[in-house]
Order: sequence, then structure tokens, then C-alpha cells
Amino acid sequence: MGWARRGRGRGRGAPHPPSDLVLPPEACAADVSVNTVCNYFPAKEDLFFDRSAGVVEQLSRWVRARDKGESAARTVLRELRAEAEAVSPRLGLMEGYDRFMRVIHEVPPLRSRLWSLQQEIHDHLEATLREEAGASAGDPLPGLIAGQIAWIHQTVFVAVGREMLKGHNPDEVSREMLVLLDDIEELLSAKVLNYAVRGAQ
Repeated sequence: MGWARRGRGRGRGAPHPPSDLVLPPEACAADVSVNTVCNYFPAKEDLFFDRSAGVVEQLSRWVRARDKGESAARTVLRELRAEAEAVSPRLGLMEGYDRFMRVIHEVPPLRSRLWSLQQEIHDHLEATLREEAGASAGDPLPGLIAGQIAWIHQTVFVAVGREMLKGHNPDEVSREMLVLLDDIEELLSAKVLNYAVRGAQ
């Protein structure tokens, strides 16, 4: 999701993307204009968050693929540690991520869309946990546990964005995130850490 700013497109009456965004590499290679691509998105902030569906489903995918004897929360902690150790761009550990975050902070519709994405992540994960744990429709635990796990995920992403905005390099930030994940795990209760443990198949 690496974007940068450039001058506005010149199509008469054509909508502009938020904060005058440069297209992703695929569109640039095809010589497609910013406004042409924007016309295919009902909301221009959806152009900025062009892979939001994958982000919404990520925690659920990790939980569904957890190992035998592993809980939902421990799976997410393990996956986030692996992303940090790999200095993964999926975690925002890449050059240019600071520019991406700066645009989000400066454009209110993008901030609103980011909040909406966070809520979608929680709701998707809650549904997955309810199914995986075999919980009843009235059981509040899947929603509460989803809130804790989504908090882990959000806390790491917020911390990455904050450190990258300070001008730190991705390798340095990745090491800081590993320490942060240890601190987060220490704060979690046994009930959270042991929820939805996968049994023998």
C-alpha cells in the first residue's frame, strides 16, 4: 500500500483521489491515469486501501490455520513475531511507509476508513472465534477475545507507524516490535491466551 503524492489529474469534472495519490505500480506500468482508476472505486478512500479485504480477513486466516494445541491469541502473537523478524512490508516495515501514514493522518476520510477497517477486523474475527470455539450466539466471550486479539494487532501497527514516522529504519523498528510483543503477551490473562485451543484432529 505504498503511495506518494503528485500533481492532480486534469480530467474535467473527474474526481480526484484523496491527497493526490500516485497509483500502485501495476497501474503505473499500464500507463493508467489516476482519475481513470478512481472512477472504478465507489469511495476514493477505497482506492487508497486497495487491499483492505485481505487485511480484514488476516487475523481470521491465522486463527483458522493455528497448530494443534495452539490458541487463537498465541497464534496471532506467533504470526506477528514472524512478520517482525522477517522485517515484513505487510507489517509496515518498509521504506516509504512513513509517507503512507502521514497522508492518512492528514486526510480525515482516510482516518475514518482506517477506523472502519479496524472494526471490520474485529467483527470478522469475532465470527471466526465463535465458529472455531463452538460458542453459542449469546456467548459474549468470542467478542471479548476478538477485542483483545484485535488490540494486539492494532497496537503493533500503531507502534510501527509511529516509529517509522520518526524516521527509524525498518530493521530497527522490527527489533522494537519484538520487545513490544513480549510486553503485550505479559499483559494478557490466561483466559485470553488459552481461548480456542485447537485439539487433536
